[in-house]
Amino acid sequence: MLSTEDRFAIEDVINLHGHLTDRGEFANMPNLFTEDVTYDVSALGGGVLAGLAGARDAALELGEANPLAHHVTNIVLDEAPDGTVRALSKYLGVMTDGSVASGTYEDTLRLGDNGWRITHRVVRPRRAPLQP
Repeated sequence: MLSTEDRFAIEDVINLHGHLTDRGEFANMPNLFTEDVTYDVSALGGGVLAGLAGARDAALELGEANPLAHHVTNIVLDEAPDGTVRALSKYLGVMTDGSVASGTYEDTLRLGDNGWRITHRVVRPRRAPLQP
């Protein structure tokens, strides 16, 4: 069973994403993700990004098309039998033109020598109400 400390640590990792991403602090991404993270942005047209370098390169390629701000909320955690944790959260992305996008992050996290890190993330945009 996840301890209260583990829950806080996992939520901090998920919450830190927007702060680092919005500032372009790619050197600090190992505080969030494992080096071999799989970052699936297929639903946004970006495919499956392999590793920290792949995610960084994709963000740099997007340039000004990146969201201005990433916000996360409604984090729900579920411990898997193998000791990993599945996290489901909602996100809001604020674009430079003021429009807002919403969706979910589906994360898998693992506890390692440096604490909890995301090993796999799937980004699922919401495009219609009441969709599963």
